[in-house]
Amino acid sequence: QGQSFNFSDFPWTPSQNKFLISSNKVFAAGFKSIGSSANLYTFSVWYYNISGNNTLVWSANDDSPLTRNSSLVIGDNGELRLINSSGQNLLPGQPSATGNRNSTRLVLEDGGNLTYGNWQSFDFPTDTILPNQKMKTNGTTIRSNNDKFIFQNSKSLVFNSSQYWATDNPFLRLESSGKVVQANGATLVSSDFGEPNRLRRLKLDSDGNLRIYSFDLRSGEWEIVWLAVQEICTVHGTCGPNAICMNDATNSDSTSCVCPPAFKKKSGDNSSCEIKIPLGEKTKFLHLDYVNFSGGADQSNLKVQNFSMCRSRCLANPNCLGFAFKLDGNGYCVLQIDRLLFGYWSPGTEAAFYLRVDKSETELSEFRGMTSLLETTCPVTISLPLPPEESDTTTRNLVIICTLFAAELISGIFFFWGFLKKYIKYRDMARTFGLEFLPAGGPKRFTYAELKAATNDFSNLIGKGGFGDVYKGELPDHRVVAVKCLKNVAGGDGEFWAEVTIIARMHHLNLVRLWGFCAEKGQRILVYEFVPNGSLDKYIFRSTPVPSNESLAQVPNALILDWNIRYRIALGVARSVAYLHEECLEWVLHCDIKPENILLGDDFCPKISDFGLAKLRKKEDMVSMSRIRGTRGYMAPEWVKMDPITPKADVYSFGMVLLELVSGVRNFDMQDSLLDNSEDWYFPRWAFDKVFKEMKVEDILDRQIKHCFDNRMHLELVDRMVKTALWCLQDRPEARPSMGKVAKMLEGT
Repeated sequence: QGQSFNFSDFPWTPSQNKFLISSNKVFAAGFKSIGSSANLYTFSVWYYNISGNNTLVWSANDDSPLTRNSSLVIGDNGELRLINSSGQNLLPGQPSATGNRNSTRLVLEDGGNLTYGNWQSFDFPTDTILPNQKMKTNGTTIRSNNDKFIFQNSKSLVFNSSQYWATDNPFLRLESSGKVVQANGATLVSSDFGEPNRLRRLKLDSDGNLRIYSFDLRSGEWEIVWLAVQEICTVHGTCGPNAICMNDATNSDSTSCVCPPAFKKKSGDNSSCEIKIPLGEKTKFLHLDYVNFSGGADQSNLKVQNFSMCRSRCLANPNCLGFAFKLDGNGYCVLQIDRLLFGYWSPGTEAAFYLRVDKSETELSEFRGMTSLLETTCPVTISLPLPPEESDTTTRNLVIICTLFAAELISGIFFFWGFLKKYIKYRDMARTFGLEFLPAGGPKRFTYAELKAATNDFSNLIGKGGFGDVYKGELPDHRVVAVKCLKNVAGGDGEFWAEVTIIARMHHLNLVRLWGFCAEKGQRILVYEFVPNGSLDKYIFRSTPVPSNESLAQVPNALILDWNIRYRIALGVARSVAYLHEECLEWVLHCDIKPENILLGDDFCPKISDFGLAKLRKKEDMVSMSRIRGTRGYMAPEWVKMDPITPKADVYSFGMVLLELVSGVRNFDMQDSLLDNSEDWYFPRWAFDKVFKEMKVEDILDRQIKHCFDNRMHLELVDRMVKTALWCLQDRPEARPSMGKVAKMLEGT
C-alpha cells in the first residue's frame, strides 16, 4: 500500500496484492478481481472502504480481463504500460515520463484521478464521471458496463445509433455539491444538492439510464439523487422487437416485456415477440391506448386531416404494421413500417397506437384505457363437514367415553360459570375506567346527558347514513357540532374504537375533525365539528340551471360552484385522500368516496367525512375485504370481481367524483339524460370519446353553468381534471396512479 509508485516499485503484478490509496483515504487503485473469480482481474480505481470496495469508477481494461501473468511496468523509455499475458498493452493513451523515469511517479489523487506524467485516467472515462472531472470540449463519451448504451458527446443517450434522450447543452462537469454544469451557463441539480459529507458520481448504468449517485457517510448507502430518463421503458433496447415494455407499479426501476394482442413470446427470447397469424390480404386494426413504438428509421411521419386518412395511408402500404394517431386535432400521424421497435406503455403517451393484424385474428386488445364495466355476481360456497362413518364399539368403550364426556362437560360448566361471574363483575368497571386512560390531548369524553342537552333531545336531524343518524347541536362553549349516533354496526365496539383511535389522530385541512365521543350504557356516539355548507351533491346535482341570460355575479353564491371552486374542491379532496393513504401513521382506506361524503366548509373548503367504512391494515399487507362496501356507481371493478382491495379502489371512486364535478350529473343518471338506453353505455368511456375523439369538451360540461365556461380561463383546469379522472378510472388497479400522484397532476406539477 502507498500513495504513489515509481520505477523502483515495478513491475506490479496481481499476485503482489498491493494497491495505491489516495491521501484522503477515499480512493484506491490496483488490480481488482472480477466478481467471484480469483484468476481474472482489471486494473481499476475504486472507492476505498466504501460499500464493500466493489464500486469501480474507472478501469483500464473493461473488455479484456487480465490473468495473474499480467503486469504494470515502466519501460526503458519511461512509458507506463499494462501488459497482458499475450504481451499487448491495454492502457489507454501513451503514458510517458516527464523528464527522468526514476522521478516520475504513478499517483492516485484525492479526487480519484490516476496520473503519471502528463497522462491522467480522467481523460479516458469508462462508465463513471467523478466530481470536478472535466469533460472534453468536443464531447466526452462514456459507455455502460455491458457496452449496450453510450452517453455520446456529453449530451445524448444512444442505443445502436438510436437516440432516446438528449439535452441541448452538453455536460461540462459534475461538481462535488451535486450540480451538473452545462454549456451556455445551464445547470442541473441533484435532489440532495448542497448537502455536506456526501460522495457523488455520475454513472451510465447497464439499463441505459444516466444517474447521479450520492453516498451518505453516516448511513453508509448509495442513493439515486438524479436520473436522466424518468420512465425506464422509454430507454431503447429495454425490450426486443414487437414487445411492449411496462413499468412495475410498485418499483419504477423494474420492467417487464409483454406482447401486444395477436402476438406471442418469441422462442428462446423472453424479451421479444412474434405475430401469431401472418398478415393476409384482409387486415384490421386493434386499438392500444397509451402505447408507442419509437422505432426511429422505421417510422414515417405524416400530416393528415383526420383519423380515417391516417388509417387509409397505413392500409395502402403493405409494409405498414400499424400507426400512431393523436386525438388533439393537429393531424399527427406516424406509420410504423417493417418493424415494431422500442415499444412501451405509459399513461403520459399522448397518442394511441393502432396495431395491424390479420382479419381472422380473434384476440381482443387489453390495452384499452376505458373498457366496459364488468357485471358479475358474488357466489357463496358453503362447505359442510361430512358425518363420521359408523364404527363398531363395545358397551364398555361407550360407557367410558360417555363418563369422560360427562365429567368434561360438568367441569366446563363450572369453569364457565366462575368466569362469567368475574366477567360480569369487571365488565362495567373495564368499560368505565378503560375509556378514562386515553392519551393526553385526545378527544373529549362526553356524557350522554351532555349530548342530549346539546342537541335539544336529538331533535335537529341533519343527516342519515347506513351506520347512524347525525344531529346538529351546540356545546356549552357555543361551539356548533355534528353528533353522530352509531347503530346497527357489525362488531359495534370495534367500529367505535376504530372511529375514536384512528380518526382522532388525523389532522388535515380537508378532513372533518373529531372533537369527542360518548361511550355510556351501550351508546356509541361521535362528536364532530359542524361543517356549515352541507355536502357537495346538493350543489352539483341541481335540477334548476343557472339562467343563460344571467352572469355568475347575479346568482346567489349559495346556489352555484364556479369552475375555480370546483377545481379547489377536487384538489383538496385529492390531498386529503393522499394523506390517508400515504402520510398517516396507519394506512387508512375510505372505501366510500362520493359527493355525499364531501362536506363544504367556509369558502367552500372541502372536508372528507364518514370514515365508518374505513379498514385499517399494515402498510406491508394487501387488503382483502369480506364483503362489498361502497355505493353503486363509485365502486372499483375489483369489488365485484372479489379481487384484493388496495388504495387504488379509492383512486377509482375519486376519478368518478372528479368527472361528476365537471359534468354536474351523477354517473348513473347521465345515460337517461342523454336518452341513450344502450346496455353497453359507460360514463367514463363516453367522456373519453367526447373529449379525445370528438374533441367536444363542451358536451360534458355542467349544463348548470356551461355558458360560464371561458376557454381562456377554464380550459386548462377542466382539461387537467378530465385527464386525471380518466387515468384514475383504469379497470386494472396497477394502472391507476397513487393519490399522491393524482394531487400533483391536479396541481400541474
